[in-house]
Amino acid sequence: METKDRDKIALRSSFFAITVDLLLSAFKLFAGIVGNSMALVADAVHSLADTAGAGIMVAGAKEALDGKQPSDRHERNESIAEIILAAIVFAVGAGIGYNGILRILAGHYDEIIVPGILALIAAIVSVAVTEGLYWYTRTKAKKINSGALMADAWHHRFAVVPSVIALIGIAGAMLGVRILEPIASVIICLFILKSALSIFLGAIAKLTDRAADDATVEELRGLITEQEGVLSIDTLRTRMFDHELYIDAEIGVNGDLNLRAGHRIARTVREAVEAEIPKVRRCAVHVIPAEKAGEEQAEEMPK
Repeated sequence: METKDRDKIALRSSFFAITVDLLLSAFKLFAGIVGNSMALVADAVHSLADTAGAGIMVAGAKEALDGKQPSDRHERNESIAEIILAAIVFAVGAGIGYNGILRILAGHYDEIIVPGILALIAAIVSVAVTEGLYWYTRTKAKKINSGALMADAWHHRFAVVPSVIALIGIAGAMLGVRILEPIASVIICLFILKSALSIFLGAIAKLTDRAADDATVEELRGLITEQEGVLSIDTLRTRMFDHELYIDAEIGVNGDLNLRAGHRIARTVREAVEAEIPKVRRCAVHVIPAEKAGEEQAEEMPK
């Protein structure tokens, strides 16, 4: 199976999981409000945060698969959207946690409202569906041998934990231990804050331009120079955006070659780099006559 075909299967699987997660989150939010369960509301917020973050990344992956090259402005707007999302999630999570702590410290546990049966059903459905997504994604990952998709599968496995906590809190309250419900909401709040922090730090990392590490740069140099027709590397600039690598290379070739031959060498270099280094998002190769190569010192710096 070709790489592009595997990427399409992985993308479809991710879209399916995101759609299911969104529907499940909406159901949990509704059931939590109607069923008087802050723990379930907290679980819904946690799921929405994870799903929104995954959706942004999958949208970017789809553009790359479609052959679209997003501009720097688009990528930075994407990061800004993630920062806004993180702030909203953090504020909502902190509010839920604060409310839960107040209910615990109040001490009037007999006055805590017992969640309704709808909340219990939603919690059970959440555990079952999230576990089902783990097995679905895991099966797809093994089928196409995708490490990224397998990572998504384990993410679903870990995402079931807040749902289990909500289920314990709701069931415990219905059985008479009412304090378990606010305790569950506070614990799930910690998951929400962690998700918000992860989204925020990831967005900041994207906005901060940095060059690739020395090992990657050396690998690039060796890969480029071994291509037929490449006589020198005049300039090599690298930039990391999240986990993706952008490359701008200027190579020296025989100055007597015609334009078509020079373009063919540049294309060979680009294809070799993209084939050997999976994290390359974009590789721009410029050709100059060999007699001019070396006039400028080669460098590795953010674009």
